[in-house]
Amino acid sequence: MSLFRNAQFEISIAKPSGLPPPRGPEIAFAGRSNAGKSSAINTLANHVRLAFVSKTPGRTQLINFFRLQNGAVLVDLPGYGYAEVPEAVRRQWQHLLEDYLTRRPNLIGLVLIMDSRHPLKDRDRTMIGWFAPSGRPIHVLLTKSDKLTRSEAAATLAAVKKELAPLGEQVTVQLFSSLKKTGVEEVEQVVGSWLAEAPSAPPA
Repeated sequence: MSLFRNAQFEISIAKPSGLPPPRGPEIAFAGRSNAGKSSAINTLANHVRLAFVSKTPGRTQLINFFRLQNGAVLVDLPGYGYAEVPEAVRRQWQHLLEDYLTRRPNLIGLVLIMDSRHPLKDRDRTMIGWFAPSGRPIHVLLTKSDKLTRSEAAATLAAVKKELAPLGEQVTVQLFSSLKKTGVEEVEQVVGSWLAEAPSAPPA
């Protein structure tokens, strides 16, 4: 059984005070508003509309929690970095993201989604900067890799790995395509290893 298949929606929250009590290890998915995060989650879950795919980047403004079959939780964070979002909304998102990433006690790892054609933008580096001090693992998904040639994809993968090399084994990087459904097994192996080392989740 796929690690992410049969995920069930639990709750959406708009501010830190609305976070549910910690119950089971949580894996956060974050990324720029146009990086293909929702598509990646839907592909991993083998579900067409588990995560909402908007034609207007920046539309999803909530933290969404999805319970996995094993009791762990996939946490879909709001997309960030979209220029047309009002400044007040951007500040609210930043507070929500920073609070969750730096204070959530049962968060065991971050899957950071980047468009393989435009990786490591300033906001991506900010997310890494918030989360890396925790010492918990970060797995970078370079999405839309089907839009690159094989040599371009290999060069992008190597460049991202090189820039993140100072973080050592805390960060892993891979290519991913929701369209071609490539890279799914690698994500499952990485996140599965995080869960294997995490405290057991209570029954749902």
